Amino acid sequence: MKQKFVGKTWLETRVRNILTPLLWTQSVSSAGDYETWRHNFMQNRLRLGLWIAFTSFLTFTGLEVRNFLFKGQFNSTWVVTQVSVELSLLVCFALLRSPLGKKYPGLAFLIFSWSVTLSPQIRGTFSGVLEPSILVWPLMFFGQATLMPVHWRLHLISQLGVLVYCAGTTAALNLQVKMPAPWMTPAVLYLYMFWICFICVLSVYLYERVQRAEFNARQELELAYEKLKAEQERSERLLLNVLPESIAIRLKQDHQTIAESFTDVTVLFADIVGFTELSSQISPPELVELLNQIFSAFDQLAEDHGLEKIKTIGDAYMVVAGLPLPRKDHAQAIANMALDMQRELAKFNTRTGQSCRIRIGISTGPVVAGVIGIKKFIYDLWGDTVNMASRMESQGIAGCIQVTHSTYDCLKDRYQFEERGSIHVKGKGEMKTYFLIGKK
Repeated sequence: MKQKFVGKTWLETRVRNILTPLLWTQSVSSAGDYETWRHNFMQNRLRLGLWIAFTSFLTFTGLEVRNFLFKGQFNSTWVVTQVSVELSLLVCFALLRSPLGKKYPGLAFLIFSWSVTLSPQIRGTFSGVLEPSILVWPLMFFGQATLMPVHWRLHLISQLGVLVYCAGTTAALNLQVKMPAPWMTPAVLYLYMFWICFICVLSVYLYERVQRAEFNARQELELAYEKLKAEQERSERLLLNVLPESIAIRLKQDHQTIAESFTDVTVLFADIVGFTELSSQISPPELVELLNQIFSAFDQLAEDHGLEKIKTIGDAYMVVAGLPLPRKDHAQAIANMALDMQRELAKFNTRTGQSCRIRIGISTGPVVAGVIGIKKFIYDLWGDTVNMASRMESQGIAGCIQVTHSTYDCLKDRYQFEERGSIHVKGKGEMKTYFLIGKK
């Protein structure tokens, strides 16, 4: 059973390899230009034509072998002709694989054409009798025109080569011309072949024009598709800069309101102290550039820690851990982010000579998250936890990281804290808060 399966697979593979050129299409963008595309197209179609011709001649050779073995009407001269054609086709196969054949596939085309059409005529030349083939010639010319409709000049050369050989050898060697049918005269033969050759060459010429136009159209279409794909990727990147990936996917699939509740997240608010005063001392472009440097560094920290940046408001920065994908270490991630933000701002001050300080507030608890608006929409957070994080920042101390008791409970075993004591928080009254100092 296994051998049968393997044999079937081998047969399918061989058939697929043989028929692949028939279905072969090369991307016009990978081909570069029409001449390169046509060159490759011709090589593949030549292989297909050679396979068909070789297989067909093998069947006729097999028929003669059967006649010989079973005392049928055996014709040894036909066997010689068929074997000579098969050998010439093998030469064409080898030529197509050689550097010369890859560069000039037209050589293989002409050898292929003349070996099929002229082998019987060459055999007849040695016997002193030339018999035009009104069956093989049209079959070959029409087969070339349908399977290899490229380079109409090559088709014309292959056809003229047959007629020139027959006419030349007849005149030079004074051969006897044996017409294929009693009613056929030389004039009828020439007229017959003229119209066959004319129709084949004309069809190839017209096909080439259509092929070139199709190539140009496909090239424009592929270029347009690549531009559209690039614009789509750019839009995707812009959308992912505004929304979390999972939210962006949902928003594209469903235009309904997106809102979710998260029971355990940690929110961070940060504000650059003294930036408002700094804005009156430097030009607007310089101010924006400084703020861009700081927030770009914060964005990179948020990405490194796997956090979700929510928004910036003026010189304030908001980031959250634990959504849209929940995570158990959300408080630790935000704590590490806060400590790194302080270090990053210190580096910024050293590099630029500024004296900026940052005030950070952190709170842990449940929130509601969602997308609001239809223009310039954002992914935002609501809830008491968000308000508390904002209060921790606004009522904090410059250069310090103030956290609520809920955040302290999550981090006290791994981080160092300093108790600030009770402060009055708007809407909450007296609350005990803590300053995050660092890791234990």
